[in-house]
Amino acid sequence: MADGGNTQAATVPQRLLAEATRLFADRGFDRTSVQEIVEAAGVTKGALYHYFGSKDDLLHEVYARVLRLQTERLEEIASGAGTVAERLHRAAADVVVTSIENLDDTKIFFRSMHQLSPEKQKAVRAERRRYHERFRALVEEGQREGTFRPELRPDLVVDYFFGSVHHLGTWFRAGGPLSAAQVAKEFADLLLYSVRRP
Repeated sequence: MADGGNTQAATVPQRLLAEATRLFADRGFDRTSVQEIVEAAGVTKGALYHYFGSKDDLLHEVYARVLRLQTERLEEIASGAGTVAERLHRAAADVVVTSIENLDDTKIFFRSMHQLSPEKQKAVRAERRRYHERFRALVEEGQREGTFRPELRPDLVVDYFFGSVHHLGTWFRAGGPLSAAQVAKEFADLLLYSVRRP
């Protein structure tokens, strides 16, 4: 999600996040200094510490903004119109598309999460767990109404699906043979095929 283009028009926090994302992706979180981030963003260290208390906070926000977007969209889809199968398909496709659209952010985060403070790691896990619980609730709803196979463990369905989503960064390439929308549809189709009652 790095905004390599019009950084002057962006707000200071946006410029800091865009440059931090780019540098973390290029060099790694641990090999990027605060000085390099502020120079690339064209701001002072004081500005960085005004908006983000530390480099840790920048790393946390790189991922948190993606998770916030995905959570808002999941809530909208899950409580929206359509059958439970349609809503689960839309939710599954959406998380694939938004993960691919923000691939640098998610790759950086999963590669560097262990370097966050224990408190921030705990906060991120709690945020991600809330997202997964909302997704799991769709599987449970489908089981209650008889659309999805009752013998499946919803928590394992979610773990299985998100294991594939979190793996996208290792193989998906922009400009490759598959678009984000094609991958999203196939992932969502596979999920629905695996949970639907025969």
